Amino acid sequence: MQGISRRGLLKTGVAAGVLSLSGMPLRAQTRGGKLTAGLSGANTSDSWDGRTHSDLYMIASAQGAVFDSLTEVGADGLLKGELAESWEASADAKTWTFNLRQGVTFHNGKSFGADDVIESLQLHVAEGAKSAAQPIVAAISEMTKISDSQVQFTLESGNADFPYLMSDYHLLMYPAYQIEEAIANGIGTGLYQVQSFDPGVRMVATRYPDHYKGDSAGFFDEIEYIAINDNTARMNALMTGQVDAINRIDFKTEALLRANPALRIQEVTGNQHYTFAMLTDSDPFGDVNVRRALKYGINRQEMVDKILLGHGKVGNDTPIGPANQFYHAEMEQLEYDPDKSKFYLQQAGLDSLNIDISASNAAFEGAVDAAQLFQASAAAGGINLNVVQEPADGYWSNVWLKKPFSAVYWSGRATEDWMFSTAYEAGVPWNDSQWDSNDNARFQELLLMARAELDSDKRREQYFEMQQILRDDGGVLVPMFANYVQAVNNRIASPDTVGNLWQMDNARMAERWSVA
Repeated sequence: MQGISRRGLLKTGVAAGVLSLSGMPLRAQTRGGKLTAGLSGANTSDSWDGRTHSDLYMIASAQGAVFDSLTEVGADGLLKGELAESWEASADAKTWTFNLRQGVTFHNGKSFGADDVIESLQLHVAEGAKSAAQPIVAAISEMTKISDSQVQFTLESGNADFPYLMSDYHLLMYPAYQIEEAIANGIGTGLYQVQSFDPGVRMVATRYPDHYKGDSAGFFDEIEYIAINDNTARMNALMTGQVDAINRIDFKTEALLRANPALRIQEVTGNQHYTFAMLTDSDPFGDVNVRRALKYGINRQEMVDKILLGHGKVGNDTPIGPANQFYHAEMEQLEYDPDKSKFYLQQAGLDSLNIDISASNAAFEGAVDAAQLFQASAAAGGINLNVVQEPADGYWSNVWLKKPFSAVYWSGRATEDWMFSTAYEAGVPWNDSQWDSNDNARFQELLLMARAELDSDKRREQYFEMQQILRDDGGVLVPMFANYVQAVNNRIASPDTVGNLWQMDNARMAERWSVA
């Protein structure tokens, strides 16, 4: 993934309407028709509250269709403006001024402006709010309305990546003083207006007339997103023509899809990674020697071969992937070594280890099988894993962040700081290893240093060291990076460049695709 240089980002906003920077082909796209997609990641507890979104179904429904954010990561990885037209920063990247797009209206007719930005962001730091974007907004010490079309943010410390963070899918823009109503009914400024929404079942929306993006995006008259969490059912829905596109194909039946002339497969390499997270504030995972024993007890290449069937690459217990600017590709790879597992168990004062590991295919396709492979490989090193197969519905609310050892997937993030500040900074809501500053003081120190560093060479050194710390001491096992592999009916046209930040073209298929 390439992006605007961090230094160039300080004074540059990229126009949202420039097709050559959006990953969309320059040829005209057909307007009209309907897109029906069968998507996993839905729950009966889903809502239009962006603070709660954690999986594809609601990301694609909300930020990908009904709502907008200030900025957007294009299909080619470049940052561009969405509700913000441009931005500029002070020399220390501590003060950022965003120029807002004018003439934008919400679906209820209210005009968009600075008040909406400030109130929408304040949602994430409100008392009792539970939002993964809380660290992003909490880092803003002051939000100032300069005019209806200009907002200034003063950060606690410099952050060269701040405009990227404003594209986070939790940071949806709602109408000020009407947020409760907007969340209840799905009122945004997006390309599509909600017609019906049955949480965990179905969402239907139609193209919003006279949208500010004009003819450059949002080519369908109507979109319908059907919740199909079951992998077999999702595949069957595509094969029988009930839906036009699905995410997360089953690699075991990939040959059937490829043999169907009406279908095509999209495969994109990004930063998606499949993990097993240990809560380090729970026994026995607080002991770094136990964590190291588990790191050497997992056969990473076997998982890539048998779970991904080659659609990915081996991970090295860091979330920074091949699409990141400061990916440490030369870092020595952790290898499967049962003898080292035994050694580190002994260092922890143990002869063997008996623990549960929770898994569900809601975490990632093949998660249960992956946990069973881990069970088999770890046994040779004296680690006895009991695989607990959890229900798919409610996995993210009842298992993740609650059970001590569980399967997880992450889409990754466009920048290193965005990824680390979301899931590895001490105290953030989505730190799924609960790895706190007492256990990783050097990591936390480097995180703050790198965030404000504008020298790319120094920043690279800092991020390389952070990746080494995670590999050696961290509480998250990252055995594999998985390509995004999804399938589309040929009656739907998609751009030559498909986004690799999230599944389904950065979850923006409703915006970027069209009828063929």
